[in-house]
Amino acid sequence: MHEMSICQSLVGLIADEASRSQFTRVTRVRLEIGCFAGVEPQALLFGFDVTARGTVAEGAALDIIGLPGRAWCFDCNESIEIDHQAASCPHCEGGRLRVTGGEELRIKDLEVI
Repeated sequence: MHEMSICQSLVGLIADEASRSQFTRVTRVRLEIGCFAGVEPQALLFGFDVTARGTVAEGAALDIIGLPGRAWCFDCNESIEIDHQAASCPHCEGGRLRVTGGEELRIKDLEVI
């Protein structure tokens, strides 16, 4: 389960920021995850609770914000939203798409004390 290593990295980043910004507790973490990131949200929620124990993030709520897939259609020169990587363009039904978004995994913000 690679979600556990993602959680360990997430908690490490939060600890680094706590040291840098001098806060002592995180109450909420908002995490943006693209639909093509290959991350299972439920496993991430479980892993975060486990890896945050004993850190400034212990007990913090983890809010997952799902981001849609995005692509550029070479046939109609439009940026479009897609729900799977083999999608066709909803405007022209073209199939020549380049995925441009949906693989994100980033901390949007933290609520801290």
